[in-house]
Amino acid sequence: MTVDLENRVAQMPFGQEAEALVRRAVARTLQLQGETDRVQVSILLLDDEGVRALNREYRGIDRATDVLSFPLLEYDGLEADDEGLDPEELQESTDPETGEIMLGDIAISLERAKVQAEDFGHSLSREVAYLTVHAMLHLLGYDHVNLEDRALMRQREEVILTDLGLTREA
Repeated sequence: MTVDLENRVAQMPFGQEAEALVRRAVARTLQLQGETDRVQVSILLLDDEGVRALNREYRGIDRATDVLSFPLLEYDGLEADDEGLDPEELQESTDPETGEIMLGDIAISLERAKVQAEDFGHSLSREVAYLTVHAMLHLLGYDHVNLEDRALMRQREEVILTDLGLTREA
């Protein structure tokens, strides 16, 4: 598993311990969803304006948000043998150097995460880990377009965060 993590917000350092937590959040999400760990994920930590620009460009919504997910595959799950995936799509989404499946990209607003962490009374690293788990579930095919899907996604988030030892107070 490869997690490319880049902080583009110079005035908001994101330490090694916080980065390690984000990487653990990616790994546990994959493990608890029963997915292969032969994947690559790219995570950009941006300011509100950076996320707003991406939201405007790719979703046509001209406002900042806390997290955006950009899946590179459309699938109903990655199996160990990758059955069920279109072989052509899988080939296009496989890094030729590593053989890993490029799952997608995540953009997180550190500014928004800091405000939300303060609002919820927990740490910035816990909030970024939550946003990472949320975005990873989107990359794995989850959505929250209706109440039933939202409840299922929220339940999965709580299971993963609890498994990571991240309570709302953490």
